[in-house]
Amino acid sequence: MKAVVVVAHPDPASFTHAASLRVRRGLEAAGHSVEVIDLTAIDYPGALRPDEWRAYESETPVLDPTVAAHIELVRAAEALVFVYPTWWSSIPAVMKAWFERTFVPGVAFVLDPRTRRVRPALGHVRHLVGVTTYGSPRWYVKLVNDNGRRTIARTLRIATGRGTRVTWLPMYSLDGHDEAARAAFLDRVERTMGGLR
Repeated sequence: MKAVVVVAHPDPASFTHAASLRVRRGLEAAGHSVEVIDLTAIDYPGALRPDEWRAYESETPVLDPTVAAHIELVRAAEALVFVYPTWWSSIPAVMKAWFERTFVPGVAFVLDPRTRRVRPALGHVRHLVGVTTYGSPRWYVKLVNDNGRRTIARTLRIATGRGTRVTWLPMYSLDGHDEAARAAFLDRVERTMGGLR
């Protein structure tokens, strides 16, 4: 299986990056091929420029070569894994920018020319995985709707279709956990990634 792992955290020594290493290790140990996209390491661009917005619904919606390369990875992927800290009840801005630039018409979805309804274009993706940490406890995350999870497990799943499996690996109240609990979470991440089929 081909997996694309998208990581968003500015500090390479972060717990998020530790989790991404365990994601990769688990996937590779199971024999899967893995491509990691570290968004802050490559200084990924932010909001769409005016020319990119104008191109969005054209025949050539992608103007940036980095975005085009990532699209080719997504088109070949059977698993998409997102590793990030939950900030402001959602995914980090750089990951949101990656979603907006990568999952364009013709890549993630097709618009019906008559009804303008969305039809999925990522039916080859068998797994969507979210690995995230929260500063807040689970009850609070549920109260504020867990927008990152909704983006990946619901909105993106519209583009992949009903057959796609969603795996969610959360660590709530990160700052309240000791090293043993953090290590156990990383072990769980690696074990779960090794079990993807």
